[in-house]
Amino acid sequence: MKYHILEKKNLDCFIKNLLKKMKVVAPVERGSGNYSFAEISSADEIKCDYVPTILPPKKYFMPQREKIMDFKEDGDVKESCYIDGEKIAVFGVHTCDLSGLQCLNIVFNDKPVDHNFLMRKENLFMIGLECNKYCDEYASCALVNAHLPNGGYDLFLTDIGDKFVINVNTQDGEDFVESIKLPQASAKDMSELEKIREEKKKIFKNEIDVEPSKIPQIFEKSYNSKVWEEVANKCLSCGNCTNVCPTCYCFDMEDTLNLDLKSGERIRKWDSCQFETFARVAGGENFREERSMRQRHRVYRKFKFPVDKFNRFFCTGCGRCSRTCMAGINLKEILVKLAEEVKF
Repeated sequence: MKYHILEKKNLDCFIKNLLKKMKVVAPVERGSGNYSFAEISSADEIKCDYVPTILPPKKYFMPQREKIMDFKEDGDVKESCYIDGEKIAVFGVHTCDLSGLQCLNIVFNDKPVDHNFLMRKENLFMIGLECNKYCDEYASCALVNAHLPNGGYDLFLTDIGDKFVINVNTQDGEDFVESIKLPQASAKDMSELEKIREEKKKIFKNEIDVEPSKIPQIFEKSYNSKVWEEVANKCLSCGNCTNVCPTCYCFDMEDTLNLDLKSGERIRKWDSCQFETFARVAGGENFREERSMRQRHRVYRKFKFPVDKFNRFFCTGCGRCSRTCMAGINLKEILVKLAEEVKF
């Protein structure tokens, strides 16, 4: 693995060099402690110390609305990947969101392969940014082992004071740092990086009284838990939790006719398992009519089903679902209650 150094005073120069090659998006402040990934033109706009953005960077891989095809009444169908090929650098991605993108990559590489996702992935230059402390009380990244860099990036920055240590993870990343002639990290720099990682072991510990290795066993015994009814009594079925989740990928297809009533387009758009209509099928049958069923399904889709299929949690500990819930439902509290109920 190769490591380089970027002086903080040279961050704007780093961004300007990126802008010569591609569009750059980064976390910017939206007021009231809210942040979002948005296009920038200088480093002055970037907020490096930020609580997870309102929407995760999955929006660049899987847009909220995406045209799939055009069609005509005579049966002429034009399928298309509406990918413009624009190269985009996504700067300042936390490890929780990098973990989320790895989860999506697993899903969309599974059959049937999602070519739109994979094409967008090829056009994105990912630059991670390490958290040296917890974002806030909602974060639980250490619980799911998403607090340390574990791939999914081209470059990864760690703040060591007046400079960043940059881990180069891909050939594209290497080509860029070589093009701007960033110096290699010294032994002292690497020692500082090691100190930070050691300190993180003290800071990022088990945030709640739940042993991570016991989580699969907890969900083996919690399907009929009374906790789901308790959560359902609060839930508004608004879908906020799933819309902001880095690993939720459910979508709906919508056909819309043009004004000529002879042609139209098919749109793929984000959907939510928390909507009452989500599991409704022809004939009016609904397999998850109750809110308790939908909340249970959401949480099982993070801690049980993906573990069985892909051997990893699909919760990244970002805390967005709890942070954005209008009813005050807290995922960490759900886990604690389930653990207490099954006496783990």
